[in-house]
Amino acid sequence: MLGLMMDKPLLISSLLDYAARYHGGTEIVSRTVEGPIHRYTYSDAELRAKKLAKALQALGVGEGDRVATLAWNGFRHYELYYGVSGMGAVCHMINPRLFARQISYIMNHAEDMLVFVDLTFVSMLEDVAPEAGSVKGFVIMTDEANMPEISLPNVYCYETLLDVQDGDYEWPQFDEMTASSMCYSSGTTGNPKGVLYSHRSTVLHAWASTTPDMLGLAARDAVMPVVPMFHVNAWGLPYASTMVGAKLVMPGAAMDGESVYQLIDQEGVTFSAGVPTVWLGLLDYLERSGKRLNSFERCVIGGSATPRAMIVKLQEEYGVNVLHAWGMTEMSPLGTVNWPKHGMEDETDAERLDREVKQGRPCYGVNLKIVNDANESLPEDGEAFGELKARGFWVCSAYYRAEGEGHDADGWFSTGDVSTIDADGYMHMTDRSKDVIKSGGEWISSIELENVAVGHPDVFEAAVVGVAHPKWDERPLLVVVRNEGSNVTREDLLAYYEGKVAKWWIPDDVTFVDELPHTATGKLLKMDLRDSFQDYKLPTA
Repeated sequence: MLGLMMDKPLLISSLLDYAARYHGGTEIVSRTVEGPIHRYTYSDAELRAKKLAKALQALGVGEGDRVATLAWNGFRHYELYYGVSGMGAVCHMINPRLFARQISYIMNHAEDMLVFVDLTFVSMLEDVAPEAGSVKGFVIMTDEANMPEISLPNVYCYETLLDVQDGDYEWPQFDEMTASSMCYSSGTTGNPKGVLYSHRSTVLHAWASTTPDMLGLAARDAVMPVVPMFHVNAWGLPYASTMVGAKLVMPGAAMDGESVYQLIDQEGVTFSAGVPTVWLGLLDYLERSGKRLNSFERCVIGGSATPRAMIVKLQEEYGVNVLHAWGMTEMSPLGTVNWPKHGMEDETDAERLDREVKQGRPCYGVNLKIVNDANESLPEDGEAFGELKARGFWVCSAYYRAEGEGHDADGWFSTGDVSTIDADGYMHMTDRSKDVIKSGGEWISSIELENVAVGHPDVFEAAVVGVAHPKWDERPLLVVVRNEGSNVTREDLLAYYEGKVAKWWIPDDVTFVDELPHTATGKLLKMDLRDSFQDYKLPTA
């Protein structure tokens, strides 16, 4: 016997339809590439997204066609999220920070039909477009007054395309399992792999994101996704914020500490999300300027492990509740967020921080487990660690065009993270499987060593990599970027580890650099560091 409930598909267009109807006057604020701050409302956004859908149809885009974007966080990119997916096509966000070879590979692999590009990336697109054989046209995301000289064929102006449409459009209804958008992994090893999201998975992920134990978004919030919209759909914030009708603040290309602070202050931002390097920049600006964070309540930090010192500084000095989170492109991306549970009200400060440096616990919709090399489940006691596996409503079932291994015979996705899970379900990522340091048959967590190092007041950023050792196989090398004006020494930093980690974990040496390499999504690029220091001679060797 089936229930007698209405059967309406979960479609991305329904999010914007809801926001326009019940939060139509709420603002979407964008710092534009052209310079000025742009303001309009959810009602305006829906009208323009419908015009965009009609413009796409006029250009020959049909259901299932891939439409690529190379763009920052802004109102036009937001319209593409809804206009492309809403009409039944696939919105393909390309990370412009990838190498040119990777971008052309991605365009060809996805068989993109059109490419929408911000002014910032026009010259880069001219370099890669000749190798993208499937692309039929290029749309510059600006108005006629700012159209650049461009050598590519079949070039259109975004605003001109919309101006000739009337917006008289009804969002089509179709199967909620229809593909809605796609992102490619950052490709630190091998070619990037495509992850194809569905309308159903995207709406469910947004719904879960708004719950109190995930991001806790509400109509009273002003949400600023600092995480780029080309990085796993800005962690789903353009969907979740629309679902609740929150004010949206888009930072554009300006991600430096001062620019981030200005928008937080001027627009009354209550919630934001980004990788640790963004908040390092904000904290640096706050300390230099003496500014305070007045409206800012909650900050989600993910992408890489959040240093304990950063959590302490944001919470104790600036009154911002820091939520440590973890996820992956293959998981839409949210997997865990670190909120306390009932019964933890009496945590001491030390106990609370010990919990908060963990990546958190999953909400309903995500299952996690850890396994050993034989794929046997390990105890969830906070001590045993092994490879982290996941499955759930918004976890990929396979890579696009079935390229690349990622799932076991039971359908669990292998994350490549090495983690513990405690009895309360809190996951603590100790390393990436390829980054863990194996010394004398025992594992050392590079992440934990990095977190200790950045707690030193003279350290701006730090990375730890394994270096060959004749006796111990590998030993840790600490690579440090000093704070400006600092003269901190090797001996100072090695002494700083004493009492904070096991003695045999302490790095064998320290080297200082001007900057560390990062991936296109802001994570430390350990592969490059390992290559750079593969011939490094440790003093203990």
